[in-house]
Amino acid sequence: MNTSTTLSGAASTASSANTALSPLPQSERAFGWREHAALWMSLGVGLLVIQVGAYLVPALGARGALLAILCGSLLGAGLLAWTAKIGCESGLSSAGLMHAAYGSHFARLPVLLNIVQLVGWTTFELVVMRDGTVAIARQGGAPQSALWPALTTLLWGGALAALISGSMVGLVRKFIGRFGLPLVIASLLWLSWQFLQLASAQGIAAVWARPGQGGMSVLSALDLVIAMPVSWLPLVADFARHGRDGRGAFGGTWLGYALANVWCYALGVLVALVAPSEDLVAALLLAQGGLIALGLILIDEVDNAYGDVYSGAVASHSLMPGWSARRWGVLIAAVCTGLALVLPMHSLEPFLLILSSVFVPLYGVILARLSFRKRIAVDARKVDTSAVAIWLLGIATYHLAAQFAPDYGSALPALGLSFVLGWITRRAD
Repeated sequence: MNTSTTLSGAASTASSANTALSPLPQSERAFGWREHAALWMSLGVGLLVIQVGAYLVPALGARGALLAILCGSLLGAGLLAWTAKIGCESGLSSAGLMHAAYGSHFARLPVLLNIVQLVGWTTFELVVMRDGTVAIARQGGAPQSALWPALTTLLWGGALAALISGSMVGLVRKFIGRFGLPLVIASLLWLSWQFLQLASAQGIAAVWARPGQGGMSVLSALDLVIAMPVSWLPLVADFARHGRDGRGAFGGTWLGYALANVWCYALGVLVALVAPSEDLVAALLLAQGGLIALGLILIDEVDNAYGDVYSGAVASHSLMPGWSARRWGVLIAAVCTGLALVLPMHSLEPFLLILSSVFVPLYGVILARLSFRKRIAVDARKVDTSAVAIWLLGIATYHLAAQFAPDYGSALPALGLSFVLGWITRRAD
């Protein structure tokens, strides 16, 4: 695809054409497995991932935490890659896959829920970037001001709106693949080396053998690790449809995201073991060169917010094609910036976790119904009643498992049940 192509499709396409629900033409696909790998490794790196890794340590210790991280990352990235393959081979966006699995009328509900979720996560990302920027400025000796949080929020929101106005393909191929990702990898290598030196000074054998205090089983930790890649399931097809072949989309997505997820979670574990602190950002800043390394990771955090806005724009365009996806993207970026200025994050996070529980069984049905199909198209029927019933049963299973069997996790039971029932009830091609 020409890098001047906007995120809504070819410039010649009429704004009223619903490009989100139409397969992307093969001539407009530019991603090989390297682009998929670079994109998903970049999206997999984030301060939030490092923080969750640190959270696992007190309960599980080093060995239990790393076991959950390795297994959860491989499984979660595998689900992402599987969905990417379906999106690439069909050429459909995430909204298109929902229409294909649930029927064109009913699919509007999960598409709308996905937009709400993406607005929430984008707002959360802007707050993370704001707080990180303020911490870096404080560490660098900048003068204190009550206006810093609002100014940095507006700065990051403006940058996000500017990025969403351009070409997604150009951003991935020219910036992330060539410049952004190598700098982030260098930052992770530097921070890993610094904290490994601290571990060596304390005795690596002693650090490795440090037991956990309990309070979380390995299965529930596995559920927590899987939650991060699963949160990307409603987005992956929006990017994968730009791939040239399904095998490249599958391999690149799995490799890129699994590597980033394992690395960032493990770094969080390492930091929590050798430099325990309630403020992870402060702990990272204390490392030699931590200011520069954290700054580069923070810049990379922008692509996480960009991914949310881009997918939200494509989903919004699928509901109201009269507006181009680019126009929707700018609006969503502006709304999220405003929310980040006023919304209390502590009340938003539980709501986001509830929404996440909706998409685990949703994609269990999608994977079961659309995998290994010779042809996937938007279903013109109003409602696929069996798919909807299985989805609702999966949501109930998720919450019942969390309530009555928390030690066994909730994402895997809900995903497994919805996939099995979806497979049993699937129609022949």
